[in-house]
Amino acid sequence: MGNYATIIDALRKTHSSPTCELDFGTPFELLVSVILSAQCTDKRVNAITPALFSKYNTPEAVAAMSEEQLIPYIRSCGFYNNKAKNIIQAAKDILARFDGKVPDTVQALTSLAGVGRKTANVVYSVAFGGAAIAVDTHVFRVSRRLGIASASNPDRVERELMVFFPQALWSEAHHLLIHHGRYVCKAAKPRCGECLLYKECEYYSRLEK
Repeated sequence: MGNYATIIDALRKTHSSPTCELDFGTPFELLVSVILSAQCTDKRVNAITPALFSKYNTPEAVAAMSEEQLIPYIRSCGFYNNKAKNIIQAAKDILARFDGKVPDTVQALTSLAGVGRKTANVVYSVAFGGAAIAVDTHVFRVSRRLGIASASNPDRVERELMVFFPQALWSEAHHLLIHHGRYVCKAAKPRCGECLLYKECEYYSRLEK
């Protein structure tokens, strides 16, 4: 395991200015997209949201939908029944408790239907510029392989990473780790030969033994 500066520097060299790969125009559109992205690729979400958002892209519009109306738009994202229920209820929550505006704190965001810490952290960081590390499957895998986190659940890994990285780097580290997991440190076939962090990587050191 290297120090945070070594890891950030190597990731910056590998991934130039990574950002959220979901397409959105408003905080509400981002919230819906992140909910849809659970167990689904950003590419798939981006393929289906234009049709949805062209007609239903505000809390008011979505809250007025039935699940039967919403499901045809999101069916290809998987787990569509739960996602439809949560998206509609989250829209109703926003109208009822936040004057129709997506809340801008993690605590408030996690009070919405279907919004866990990962989703809340993404929206807080990307839509509102907050400092947060959202632990998705890529961040979870890469941080544990590098040895900068060891916990067995995402919430604890998030806390470990918040200690390891300075707060000013949390959001950047989040995006760098996601991109590294998505394009280099893949789950099934990690491209270790292309990774600038192989010397720091506990996973790679075990492979070499």
